[in-house]
Amino acid sequence: MRYQWSIFVLLCCAAFSQTTLDAPAAFAKGQQALAHGDLKSAQSAFERVLQLEPNSVPARANLGVVYMRRKQWSKALEQFRTAEKAAPGNPGLELNIGLAYFHENDFASAIQPFQSVLSAQPESAQARYLLGLCYFATDKYPAAVDTLQPLWPSQSGKMSYLYVLALSADKAKQSGLEEAALKRMLEIGEDSAEYHLYMGRAWLARQRNPEALREFQLAVQGNPNLPFVHYSLGTIYADKGDFARAKSEFLKDIAIEPDLASDYDELGAVALKMDAPAEAKRYYLKAVQLNPRLASSYFGLAKIYRAEHQYSEALHTLDTVNRLEPKSASAHYLKARILMQVNRRQEAKVEFDISAQLRKSTFDRLEEQISGRPALDPQMGMPH
Repeated sequence: MRYQWSIFVLLCCAAFSQTTLDAPAAFAKGQQALAHGDLKSAQSAFERVLQLEPNSVPARANLGVVYMRRKQWSKALEQFRTAEKAAPGNPGLELNIGLAYFHENDFASAIQPFQSVLSAQPESAQARYLLGLCYFATDKYPAAVDTLQPLWPSQSGKMSYLYVLALSADKAKQSGLEEAALKRMLEIGEDSAEYHLYMGRAWLARQRNPEALREFQLAVQGNPNLPFVHYSLGTIYADKGDFARAKSEFLKDIAIEPDLASDYDELGAVALKMDAPAEAKRYYLKAVQLNPRLASSYFGLAKIYRAEHQYSEALHTLDTVNRLEPKSASAHYLKARILMQVNRRQEAKVEFDISAQLRKSTFDRLEEQISGRPALDPQMGMPH
């Protein structure tokens, strides 16, 4: 009996010793795999560390990086947020949290993490740049200018930086800075395809479609495989009512950049215009799979569900739209129409009233997106 007990104690000690040695070894293996792009092995190794040491911030943060490399932004955020609770205010974690929100197109939520990084590390050009893009994406143009302008000495040789700075300065009514940024774009652009793409987007933001079309056509001549250029052409053709040509351009852009949710969103809208609701539904579902915050695709789906007499599904989808775009008069109006159809008249009256108030007091951002709002601007501002 004493012999058996001794064996049990030895086994427990051996297991404990193996556990304490196993975690560092697994972490090192995970780091090595991550450095070599072996995401499957890296994930397995970091998950092993967390089995042994559930409070390991480095392992959880690295697991978040694995998910980011796979573009699984929600899973990455879950890991980073858990790590943040154990290590609040860590600039590396805050930067990754901001990046995950940014890539989910949740620019408003990304602002605070980037502000935190910049507060802790005022010299961080990356945090400053990303924060400026988020201000731009959320229509905070003076803040975007104030944040981006100090980067001029290091970034004014990059088209993406100058593009966002010029548009921000225009919206902030700082014409001198806008002219300086556009002049610098011309100096470094040298008639390149990239230069014509950014100039076309700048014209598009001003709703100057003929000038934008000319620039995009020049960009295609220079580089037919340039990301975003076919998307941009597609939005112009869709606005002109040339839906077949628009569809062709969006499909070309998908061949170049297959994970761009906005292409599928636009294809859904075009398919509806071409009276192909089943096709539109497939495109919209793909769009929200790639970007769960794409309100215009949910809105399109709600219209399709209504036409299919799936009223419960339509109302549920509109609830998502209203959560993402609470000031959309269009979404409240559509919800009111559906509520009338299912004989929920009192609720319908409330929605009609909300819609009417919003149309008087606010600009319908969702309606702007549907009519061709250049939703790619923040992403285009990212260095490529």
